[in-house]
Amino acid sequence: MSTYRASLKAKYEDEVLPSLMKEFGYSSVMQAPRLSKIVINMGLGEAVQNPKVLESAVSDLEKITGQKVVVTKAKKSIASFKLRDGMPIGCMVTLRADRMWEFADRFINLALPRTRDFRGVNNKLDGRGNYSCGIKEQIIFNEINYDQVDKLRGMNITFTTTAENDAEGKALLSGLGMPFKK
Repeated sequence: MSTYRASLKAKYEDEVLPSLMKEFGYSSVMQAPRLSKIVINMGLGEAVQNPKVLESAVSDLEKITGQKVVVTKAKKSIASFKLRDGMPIGCMVTLRADRMWEFADRFINLALPRTRDFRGVNNKLDGRGNYSCGIKEQIIFNEINYDQVDKLRGMNITFTTTAENDAEGKALLSGLGMPFKK
């Protein structure tokens, strides 16, 4: 019985890991940065007026990630937005292990190139080697049928790494194929 290895995970283990070991002079493979999780978040402010919006967003996010989605709720009431504590206002999913590698592969190699006027992603990391980017529309993913989309929605995608600093994090993501702007 052969075990399945996601193509991006194979690339990490075969190419990226040895180059990071050499570039940063690590003595052990455990020192080298790696992806630990990917968090995808959709904020849905319009869900306050129309609860049906949440259902379609949850459905889209489940199609994209292949995993059950968690509905996020408001932490405090804001009268001017007609928002009460505990109202559902978004959804999110955390991907780890094989699903994370599979999603990262599809995101970098299939979804990003389908973005309109794409010239690369912003090259700013958070100072600890983690990277976040926003997407304006969910239709860049192959899993979403354009004819069944009621409204274009954006999402935030955060790549959490074990890197100590931005240089290590950027080297890891660049090695995996993240198309940073020059």
